[in-house]
Amino acid sequence: MSTLDLRRVRSWIARALDHGDDRGDVPGWVLVTIMTAGLVVGLWAIAGPRLEAVFTQAMDAVVGQL
Repeated sequence: MSTLDLRRVRSWIARALDHGDDRGDVPGWVLVTIMTAGLVVGLWAIAGPRLEAVFTQAMDAVVGQL
């Protein structure tokens, strides 16, 4: 292994271990999570009865074939 290769390996390891000040965008992720939960609750409230009917119909079709 040449000196250049060793420098590259050391540089790669240093970059891999250096986390710096990158703590992520916590408020952004919180907002995305809350919005996603809101969408799920909203869709469930609107489509819940229909989804239940479709599921029941599908299960009846499967159980009826046994």
